[in-house]
Amino acid sequence: MKNKELSRRDFLKTVAGASAVVMAGGNLLVYAQDEKDLPQGAAGKLTVIHRTEYFSEVQDLFRADVEEFAKEKGIELDISTANPEVFGDFMAKMLAAVTAGNAPDLAYHSLSIPQLYGLGLVEDVSNVMEQAVAMYGDVVPQTAERFAVQDGKWWAIPFISNTAGWFARKDIFEAKGIDVHSLDTWDKRRDAALAVSDPANNMWGWGVTINQSGDGHGFIMNVLHTFGGSITDETGLKVNFDSPETLAAVEWLTETYTSEKYKPMLPPGIESWGDVSNNEAYLAGTIAITQNAFSVYAKAKADGNPVFENTAVLHAGAGPASGPLESGANSWFTIFKGTKNREAAEELILHMLKPEIFTPMVALGGGLFLPAYKDLWTDDLVNTDPNFKVIEEILFNPVIYNGTSHPAMPNAAADAVLAASIPSQMMANITTGRMTPAEAVADAHKKIVDIFEEGGIMQ
Repeated sequence: MKNKELSRRDFLKTVAGASAVVMAGGNLLVYAQDEKDLPQGAAGKLTVIHRTEYFSEVQDLFRADVEEFAKEKGIELDISTANPEVFGDFMAKMLAAVTAGNAPDLAYHSLSIPQLYGLGLVEDVSNVMEQAVAMYGDVVPQTAERFAVQDGKWWAIPFISNTAGWFARKDIFEAKGIDVHSLDTWDKRRDAALAVSDPANNMWGWGVTINQSGDGHGFIMNVLHTFGGSITDETGLKVNFDSPETLAAVEWLTETYTSEKYKPMLPPGIESWGDVSNNEAYLAGTIAITQNAFSVYAKAKADGNPVFENTAVLHAGAGPASGPLESGANSWFTIFKGTKNREAAEELILHMLKPEIFTPMVALGGGLFLPAYKDLWTDDLVNTDPNFKVIEEILFNPVIYNGTSHPAMPNAAADAVLAASIPSQMMANITTGRMTPAEAVADAHKKIVDIFEEGGIMQ
């Protein structure tokens, strides 16, 4: 979306202190600076911030490659990490740093590019993007351009791709005569989860929460979209959340999480789960199906957990209005406004994309760290894991799914809706008995309208 109201600095500053979020493939990737202050940029000193990785081996290799680059170039290096698992105030700190003229040069992260652009925090990197595509092919997934291109220019360089998936215990379902790959709709998936549940033996079929969390928000919005609901229309300017389609999706979710019929498939405490809860339950072998980033899969592999060999990766579910809506996401390199070491920052980006530098990190990443360019997806890479073919299908999906903002283009206003936890609060209003589904949808609609109008998008 290129509407001028969405790039209003005053609106973005109201959400800059909140978590910066970006939806992808049904999973919410969260990135935020930790408690410490940002490092200060200075001429002649390349200042780099990078996210922490799930596997320390990947992070250590990334850092070593950056350090080797700086050594070869004979440039001083200040490199530090940021914590991607907590809600923090990176945006506000970076806004202050750019304003003061001492921002870091380069960061590798999963922040909202529309917000970074709208706040005027990043440099145009179209020239670097042209070189990357010329060397390694088109970007995957296709949604990358929708996030990173504003006003016809690239403001971030895709570094890696990643996606969420549905992870199912083949052995548990097959014991009941159920082929996990046949569970292509939400209804089939839910009913199969109920069929394999055995609470007396610590096996619950359904391992997805609707509580305030990345997983919860992603699942709620994915179901809503496949029922035909959305935050706005295709323009991204008209809030239409309170619709028959949204209500139908919310009623389906309400039945799933509050009815006596489906109660046996819900693990104890699922209503208060956070982003690590389903990982722990799946790895402990107590749930049969869940939605998650590939951290749960990678962890099972790394630890030699027997659930790994029995795990099948599934596509997202289909709803009454749409087939599976899924896509991948990217993590980015961004060069910050006012950098004093632009040439070195550009060279470092292209250095880190070299196959001899990048591929070893993929090998260590367990499905979490994947190429963002088509020519880097080789047969050898796909064949390293029996489930990588499904990941490739998701990332190369020709049907573009914009995530939270769907069917509108990604935008800062939609990001702010998730930052305010409106989807999970809506469901909490229902599950606690405070509101009916219709009342909760209407309440969420009003809160969304307030966010949009605060940003000057009058309804």
